[in-house]
Amino acid sequence: MKSPASASWKAPLKFRMPTAENLIPIRLDIEVDGQRYKDAFTWNPYDPDSEVVMFAKRTVKDLKLSPGFLPQIVQSIQSQLATFRSYEGQDMYVGDKIIPIKLDLQVNHIVIRDQFLWDLNNFDSDPEEFARTLCKDLGIEDPEVEPAIAFAIREQLYEIAIQNVTTARENRISKKGRRAAEHFTPRFLCCFLLIWSEIGGIFFLIRMACKASGAALDLMKLFSFGSSVVRKRKEWDYYKPVLDLLSNEDVHALEAKEERSGWEGKLVLRESI
Repeated sequence: MKSPASASWKAPLKFRMPTAENLIPIRLDIEVDGQRYKDAFTWNPYDPDSEVVMFAKRTVKDLKLSPGFLPQIVQSIQSQLATFRSYEGQDMYVGDKIIPIKLDLQVNHIVIRDQFLWDLNNFDSDPEEFARTLCKDLGIEDPEVEPAIAFAIREQLYEIAIQNVTTARENRISKKGRRAAEHFTPRFLCCFLLIWSEIGGIFFLIRMACKASGAALDLMKLFSFGSSVVRKRKEWDYYKPVLDLLSNEDVHALEAKEERSGWEGKLVLRESI
């Protein structure tokens, strides 16, 4: 799906993932008769429900899980899809939102930490493409890292999209009360915008001041080059990507510690059938 017209980007939108593809994150953590299955993947909510059953059957067969996993996998996926669909048709307020995304992942022998800003108004953004580029830049060859990064980004964007539904609902309720307060708007507002301008790999911080009574700033025009990711210049040294390689002993030690503390487990990404 393409992004909505930029002329109406400030108006409430209908709920969806703020990305080019409307894929939602699905997590599974199921235990049957002492056997545990954990998984994380993205799913197209518009796929027919029959795909869920097919996926569950294939998973049980491929991983040699007991038959008791089949109905629980189906129920868990359908429940998460129902939650997503319950928000469809509701208004989702976006506005001037550039939000922080944080990565702190361990995938096999690789630990990756990063932090950057993401433009929620860019509905052409692509977490999978960003993950692909990041792995290429860092020289990561493990094929499981790229989907893990994309999943982590989508999971955070999904949570924020749900929060934006609540924001839109609160805005409608308080709209009348705000009308009186608007007469006391300060004369000037200072807005600090981080604009990603890739010239020789350099990011620039642009400070912009605007009158409150003037025309609204159009971030869609400022980000017209299609980018949705920004890094704060003053924090380059703090939030540049950090990549650690673990030994087999380190991995075994972490797995033992995480099992004892009830860790959610490393991400194992699958594509929907």
